Amino acid sequence: MNPLDEAMQRRSAAAYVAYGSSADADIRYLTHFQVTDPLVYVKKKGEQGIIIVSTMEYERAKRESMVQVMSRNEAGFFEFLKEDPAHREKATARMIAALAGGDVLVPPQFPFLLGKELETFFPVSVEKEAVKGMRAVKSAEELNHLRLVQRATDEAMKTALTLIKKSIPRGEMLVYRDKPLTSEDVKAALQKHLIDHGCIGRDTIVSCGPDTALPHLTGKGPLHPDEPIIIDIFPQAEDSGYFADMTRTVVKGEPSKEITEMYLAVQEAQSRAVSRIRAGISGADIHQDVVDFFKERGYESDSQGFMHNLGHGVGLEVHEIPVLGAGGESLQAGNVVTVEPGLYYPEHGGVRLEDMGAVTDGGFERFTRCEEILIL
Repeated sequence: MNPLDEAMQRRSAAAYVAYGSSADADIRYLTHFQVTDPLVYVKKKGEQGIIIVSTMEYERAKRESMVQVMSRNEAGFFEFLKEDPAHREKATARMIAALAGGDVLVPPQFPFLLGKELETFFPVSVEKEAVKGMRAVKSAEELNHLRLVQRATDEAMKTALTLIKKSIPRGEMLVYRDKPLTSEDVKAALQKHLIDHGCIGRDTIVSCGPDTALPHLTGKGPLHPDEPIIIDIFPQAEDSGYFADMTRTVVKGEPSKEITEMYLAVQEAQSRAVSRIRAGISGADIHQDVVDFFKERGYESDSQGFMHNLGHGVGLEVHEIPVLGAGGESLQAGNVVTVEPGLYYPEHGGVRLEDMGAVTDGGFERFTRCEEILIL
């Protein structure tokens, strides 16, 4: 049985309702439709979902969406609106109630005011898990989308690494074509490659030196020789909406002894984690194994050292379930996760390595192909 049908049966609900644009990953997943303006999604128990869209989007939705399509006029919205033109939420709620025909389940992000209006017709309850669980286990088509965006991400990373490799140490800065090589220069090269391959990168991290001790500091200004440079890319494919996520740490020149040792420890931690990933093992167990490994090597897991989860799910959002961290549940075949151990110390800088791949019954199918190399 469909997980949404199971949730409706368990909660004695007649329908599941969502509202929003395809910027909401649940909406995009359920409808297979990309749209800027909000739409209404209604799925009755045992039936296919329906989307209600504006007249402007109706023909495109019929062509592109994988569910049934109704216009707002067909669904009665404008007749309901005539009764109280100042309150569109009330008309929308009446339209939804007429389609649902009984108690309604909604996602946590459902608009509050619309939910209150809908409650004047039928009881409304929040359903947190069903769609998240559906999204966590990828279909063959989704796995292919993720492989494709990771391929573009690999090539973008190689572009960045080549740029840094071609730079020349000059005093306290790296120089490329007689100009200081900056974080902004590397980001621009990355973004151009991603755009050329149908992807969009946001909040890309290119940090250097002490800044690398702050895991999500995006970085700015000149890059320096002999210091760690962390590059973290998590672009989204424009056509499919799926993300990739990867990180590399490099040094142009000679890294310190501490950074070299940290890098080797992070690399071994990643290998250990990858070797343990398979369907049935919990994300919490894999994470704890890495915590214990780092502790044995003298690296703590607190406000510095290893200070974040080992990994996370990736799909229509760059961070989704399952979690490889404390409280992480059993992995399932079809999950796509990152494996990203890291170590961070203000006095030395940081090191992080991140690959992405699919959980299978027998192990981990790594999608990331870009090599790991510390010294460029």
